[in-house]
Amino acid sequence: MAEKAFSFRAAGRRRGRLRHGGALIVVAAVIALAGTACTTASSGPVTAGPTPPAVIVLKQGADNGNGDIFIAPDGGSASGPEIISNTGKVIWFHAVPAGDWATDFRTQTYQGKPVLTWWQGTGFGGPSSGTDYIYNDRYQQIAEVKAGNGYSADGHEFLITPWNTALIVADTITTANLTSTGGPADQAVIDGIVQEIDISTGKVLFQWNSADHVPYSDSHTPRPASAAMPWDWFHINAVHLDTDGNLLINSRFTWTTYKVSLRTGKIIWELGGKQSTFKLTAAPGQVLDSAGEIFAYQHDPEAIGNDEYTFFDNESDGPTTLLRHSRVVTVKLDLTSKVATLVKSVDQPEGLVAPAEGDAQTTRNGDLFVGWGALPYISEFSPSGHLLFNAQLPDGVTSYRAYRLPWHPAG
Repeated sequence: MAEKAFSFRAAGRRRGRLRHGGALIVVAAVIALAGTACTTASSGPVTAGPTPPAVIVLKQGADNGNGDIFIAPDGGSASGPEIISNTGKVIWFHAVPAGDWATDFRTQTYQGKPVLTWWQGTGFGGPSSGTDYIYNDRYQQIAEVKAGNGYSADGHEFLITPWNTALIVADTITTANLTSTGGPADQAVIDGIVQEIDISTGKVLFQWNSADHVPYSDSHTPRPASAAMPWDWFHINAVHLDTDGNLLINSRFTWTTYKVSLRTGKIIWELGGKQSTFKLTAAPGQVLDSAGEIFAYQHDPEAIGNDEYTFFDNESDGPTTLLRHSRVVTVKLDLTSKVATLVKSVDQPEGLVAPAEGDAQTTRNGDLFVGWGALPYISEFSPSGHLLFNAQLPDGVTSYRAYRLPWHPAG
């Protein structure tokens, strides 16, 4: 992330805290617990070793068969991939070494079988170094994925495709000539990389570099004072599949999701930001932010069918906030008229702003399961937007994403 934005860089990092301009800012959320029935996880983890941070269930009303909860808490007593029940009970926990992050922990399907996947490494939030892991239903490692062509996998995404390849992201620091936009001729920049990897061989099948397709002038984050300080102008944080098999690549700092051809790498359309393909509108009862955008500093574009998409809408990078609270938005695209309409939104239940991270998953019964990123909350909403489930991690503990998914380990 840019120097004026919240960052999770390894240098000077303390678990559960955010660096901003050299100062450490604790992400704290104060809630009134009086009169609220809470359930705290009391049973220990299945695996021996450090105990994960406790999860307090504030509202327990989503026992709907959507599965268990998958998080990767960072901070507190221990960090690592963790499965918990609807009541907050620890089902499985895998502690990572001190100083490491684990992110994007979830179930996926690989070679027709259910697996557990996550990224593990250092430096998450800036140029990072790590490996993506695949475990079977006996909690045994069966594969790992590394970036190719001299890059290192970043923790923002590890997605297994239906054809058993991996979509991952990486960052690269290079130098750009920005004199055409009033900048220096030798500005250090952080470009975003997408790779499709053959899991069995490690071969790079596809590669996309943000600098080859998006102008630096599209960024909404200021350049650092020194040309030698890397400018995180794009900040790639997701690569997902659209319903037609092409890619949805998300840039936090251009406020844009790009639909990209998996065959040619060319941009098919842009949603949001300075060069949006679509005119942005809001349905009755919905609001655009103060910049006239549907989302800003967003994460996790998800295609849900019928030309509709959900986004985790941070609306803040910390120093800049465009809406009083973070939310999840549902957007309907009209590909003929080139109009994008904000048709639905659910607000952060405590009315808070998440300055980083976050995701929103549509479950198999149509609920919306939300990890609030840098805020220590996890929520589930009905299709009508009613809050069904709400849980809190300890202050200073975060999980980059959260999922609710079915998981049936081998006996």
